[in-house]
Amino acid sequence: MENMAEEELPPQEEEEAQVRVPTPAPDSALDSAPTPDSAPVPALAPAPAPALSPSLASVPEEAESKRHISIQRRLADLEKLALVTEGDVGPASSLNSENLSIEKSHTCPLCPVEKFRACSSQKLRRHLQNLHWKISVEFEGYRMCICHLACRPVKPTIVGEQVSSKLGAHYHCIICSATITRRTDMLGHVKRHVNKGETKSRYIAASTAKSSNEILKEADTDIQVGPNYSIPQKTDSYFNPKMKLNRQIIFCTLAALTEERKPLECLDAFGATGIMGLQWAKHLGNAVKVTINDLNENSVTLIQKNCHLNKLKVVVDSDEKEEGDALEEDDTLGDIQVTRMDANVLMHLRSFDFIHLDPFGTSVNYLDSAFRNVRNLGIVSVTSTDISSLYAKAQHVARRHYGCNIVRTEYYKELAARIVVAAVARAAARCNKGIEVLFAVALEHFVLVVVRVLRGPTSADETAKKIQYLIHCQWCEERIFQKDGNMVEENPYRQLPCNCHGSMPGKTAIELGPLWSSSLFNTGFLKRMLLESLHHGLDDVQPLIKTLIFESECTPQSQCSVHAPSNLNKQEENGVFIKTTDDTTVDIYSAQG
Repeated sequence: MENMAEEELPPQEEEEAQVRVPTPAPDSALDSAPTPDSAPVPALAPAPAPALSPSLASVPEEAESKRHISIQRRLADLEKLALVTEGDVGPASSLNSENLSIEKSHTCPLCPVEKFRACSSQKLRRHLQNLHWKISVEFEGYRMCICHLACRPVKPTIVGEQVSSKLGAHYHCIICSATITRRTDMLGHVKRHVNKGETKSRYIAASTAKSSNEILKEADTDIQVGPNYSIPQKTDSYFNPKMKLNRQIIFCTLAALTEERKPLECLDAFGATGIMGLQWAKHLGNAVKVTINDLNENSVTLIQKNCHLNKLKVVVDSDEKEEGDALEEDDTLGDIQVTRMDANVLMHLRSFDFIHLDPFGTSVNYLDSAFRNVRNLGIVSVTSTDISSLYAKAQHVARRHYGCNIVRTEYYKELAARIVVAAVARAAARCNKGIEVLFAVALEHFVLVVVRVLRGPTSADETAKKIQYLIHCQWCEERIFQKDGNMVEENPYRQLPCNCHGSMPGKTAIELGPLWSSSLFNTGFLKRMLLESLHHGLDDVQPLIKTLIFESECTPQSQCSVHAPSNLNKQEENGVFIKTTDDTTVDIYSAQG
């Protein structure tokens, strides 16, 4: 075996969590070394992975030792691992074929002992060449060899012991450290990385990724995010760019509420990066007093950094240090209080005029706390991202979380909105409060429900009466809410407007719910939200608000009165006159008398 002039590879006792992408060699020396007692075994030329632009050449040299041990440049490098892992080679020793003693037994560095026992060097060479090297995947001069080690996290047993999770033969991606089972899947996986341009930033060295915090901008608000910010399983401060529409419509809701009274005590119960609360404080100014909360310590630190990034003074709890002293008073645009506690505890301790709940998954665990101390005529907005249960894909989860019986229907999004509103109404009624639904939105990634709080047992009783069961025909999709009353209906099929029960055999209808049976929209409030979106230049959310207005009025889009083609259009809604002209100038003034 020829002498290798490369740097010695240190032992790998654990699998690295992040793969370092090494610098490609100028020549692709991929020829296998012949065994001493037999003829050379030719290496099978693997199907090359897609070519990549030379973005890997700038990786530091220390990344060479941080990649997974199954990713090597030459077969000789793979053979060295058998010596390095056993400690047979000292720091000053040369790694050549003489070190692989024929008499001494060696173990395979990529196979567990129970799968491939220690054997002679000649047999080990054939094993490495035929099993690992021949079926490797080539990428930029490196080979991703097949690995048989238990590389996934260990799982605790009932008695507390640690056992390795089952994992067969697999490959380690040189770009993102993912484990791929099939070779064809590995080729496609690398190709997708190349197509997306994912070859730098968090996919390179960990030392580089730690300092590569990216700064994003949305609605004139700058936020600093860490690596993997869009993957909730890999980051503490999750930021989803797809939820931009959700943030804008909630901003319009709060802006419309500030026209009623100010200042408002506002709470973003699950801040993450703090983007939503920062937008409130930056664009609404003294009309709001914003509190951003998060239970994770890293998220709270990131929120404080983002506040300083947007020239906002941070006011923390009394037992913590003051974070706003670093900024001059003249340079700050406002104050934001940042707290670190459980959302349920915070909402029990303080009262708010506006509360936004956006937990990861269902929000039913926080509804009772939200309605405990919310002020009268305040607003509670709830964003639910557990769409698998709400959209009837996991019906047992919907029964567990919301206590509802649902099936997949053609109006499944409206059904999801009514499920969430019913859960909100029950939580408010338990706190002797009623609700008025301002609007409900069910989109691809979330279900948003915004309600106004009406204090008093009378309002709570009226709200509870609006939670009813729905009779749904499985043949024609007709549906109708059950009539009020406690008496048992002799023939519930008569309530349906269809005659499928008479023309079809067997039972044709099912009972869904309990659901919210009243209106889902407040037209006057939606129009005020549209005016706020025009005032703040939120063009992305305006089509959605217009669609909600059309649905609330049940009128064609050509008859929308907010953007009428006439030169002057004046209408009254809830004691407020709205006047629009062709140049989109909007005037609002209170009705007289």
